Amino acid sequence: MQLRNRAAYGFLAPYLMIFAAFWIWPIISSFVMSFQNTRVNPWVFSFGANWGRLFNDPAFYNALKNTMIILTVQVPVMITLATVMAVLLNSPLLRARGLFRFAFFAPIVVGEVAYAAVFRLMFNLDFGVINKLLNSVGIASVSWFADAPAAMALLIIAVTWRWAGYNAILILAGLQSIPGDVYEAATLDRVGKARQFIYITLPLLKPIILFCVILSIIGSMQLFTEPMLITNRGGPGGGTETLGLFLYRQGFTSLNFGYASAIAYTMAALAVLISLLNLWIGRDEK
Repeated sequence: MQLRNRAAYGFLAPYLMIFAAFWIWPIISSFVMSFQNTRVNPWVFSFGANWGRLFNDPAFYNALKNTMIILTVQVPVMITLATVMAVLLNSPLLRARGLFRFAFFAPIVVGEVAYAAVFRLMFNLDFGVINKLLNSVGIASVSWFADAPAAMALLIIAVTWRWAGYNAILILAGLQSIPGDVYEAATLDRVGKARQFIYITLPLLKPIILFCVILSIIGSMQLFTEPMLITNRGGPGGGTETLGLFLYRQGFTSLNFGYASAIAYTMAALAVLISLLNLWIGRDEK
């Protein structure tokens, strides 16, 4: 038995070494770095240089506010839209369901730079198709990149477009795992489709919807690509700067790695706390 265990650990050793070198050590190192002043050479321990600054930095609170706006607006809208899409994709009346499923999932496959460029063209003030459509119904053109609320709306639209289909496929898998005899019994009891959806489908989908919500919360806390590429580094005037972009700016523009590490651990703690809150809210009552 001992020889067999040694052989097993021998096969696991390369993976464990790589995991320790590229995951465990960076996590520990960055945590230690968050308590160091990295703006001096050599680095010295200084709690106030990073953590003390964090809770008194207006730029941090601006990024936190923008991230919370996206989280509280975009995530519920996206999950609701994904649930509706999943129900429609699961309908036996829908023809070419495989094609539609691929079409809804396709945005996640598109390169981030390509889709960001397309959104910048679509929402251009002068020749963008979105403003042309607004003008056709008598609405004045919107300066999507110069007005902070409009830029935030654009960011929410872009993230929803990219990830709604992905979540819809996950929820669709949950829909298809619900036994058909549950609906047959409800139909025999003359329960309407709407009541079946509210009292059967949604409760049985709660675990997968909760899973999608938690994934979306983690993704929102890390949001970087869209504000970086679509709204031009969180513009206008920091109106769409997220925590992920703020971390990048501190770490790789200002080269303040200690402060960036403190921001990263704050983001991780917030994601864990919000996810635990959602798990508590969505827990099953005994």
